[in-house]
Amino acid sequence: MGDIIAFQPLLAIVSHTFFIAISFYALQAIMPEKIIKKNRVFQAQLLFILLSILMGWAVSNFFLELSYWSGRLPFMFG
Repeated sequence: MGDIIAFQPLLAIVSHTFFIAISFYALQAIMPEKIIKKNRVFQAQLLFILLSILMGWAVSNFFLELSYWSGRLPFMFG
C-alpha cells in the first residue's frame, strides 16, 4: 500500500506534463494571426503556454480522478 501512495505523485507529475504537451501540440492548429494583434508575438506565445497549462491540467485531472474513483468502485460493492 505504501508503494501505491508513493507512486501517485509521480503519476500526477507525468500525467500533467504529458497532457500539457498534448495541449500545446493541439493548440498549434489554431491560426493566432487572425485573433492576436500585430506585433504581440511574446504575448501570443505566453497565451498559448498558459492555455496549454490550463487545458493539460484539466484533462489530466479528469483522467486522474477517473482512475481514482474507478479504483474505489470495488469497495462500494464489497
